[in-house]
Amino acid sequence: MAPSVELRVYAELNDFVPVAARSRSQLRPIRPHQTVKDIIEAAGIPHTEVDLMLVNGESVDFGHHPRPGDRLAAYPVFETLDIGLLTRVRPRPLRDPRFIVDVNLGGLARLMRLMGLDARCPWDADDTALAEAAAAEGRIILTRDRGLLKRRNVTHGVLVRSNRSFEQIVEVIRRLDLADRLMPFSRCLRCGGVIVDVAKQDVIDRLEPLTRDYYDTFRQCRDCGRIYWAGSHQRRLNDLVDRIRVAIGTGGDAVP
Repeated sequence: MAPSVELRVYAELNDFVPVAARSRSQLRPIRPHQTVKDIIEAAGIPHTEVDLMLVNGESVDFGHHPRPGDRLAAYPVFETLDIGLLTRVRPRPLRDPRFIVDVNLGGLARLMRLMGLDARCPWDADDTALAEAAAAEGRIILTRDRGLLKRRNVTHGVLVRSNRSFEQIVEVIRRLDLADRLMPFSRCLRCGGVIVDVAKQDVIDRLEPLTRDYYDTFRQCRDCGRIYWAGSHQRRLNDLVDRIRVAIGTGGDAVP
């Protein structure tokens, strides 16, 4: 019989394994050079989804070489739970979270910016560029591409399960415990830059006649220069913010 280890995964990590292997142990073949990271990724689980690995009940890092017959247990990212002195297989969670969003999740990126989260979404970046940018800038990758999260230089990433943008923003906020970090209307919907107050006289030459006549309070993105004001669209955006807050359990009352 070929050498093997016993692997069990917990909670949402079961989404990555076949139905027959969910919430139960499975035997995985092992070769002498393989680490626990190799084994879990061979089972279909991106390493960025794992925060704690136990081998025979002892916490280990990704570089640990298990032996045939060892019992492996993989636990998901504990962004909302302190696991104390145990050995995390990733660096500590990013407590000032910034994100880089795969182009296929453009709608999610826009909603994250609406809620005040720092979310870049480079439209022309391939997987290599996304992984390199995330590593260089200390950003969490959001994607639906498992292969991207398995890249060696990716340390923080989330595989987004939901298909619709509204469900995706609720999923990300809940999974990463971001509710206390939300500051709606503080970032540019176009580029994600910080929005600041600006005097009307400083932007008046860029305003349409009706906007110039009926509005006096303006804000502007520090990065791309886009101008914002509480026009007819504001009520729709307020309602959307309130819906998101209700969905994550923090109530409504959006403030532009």
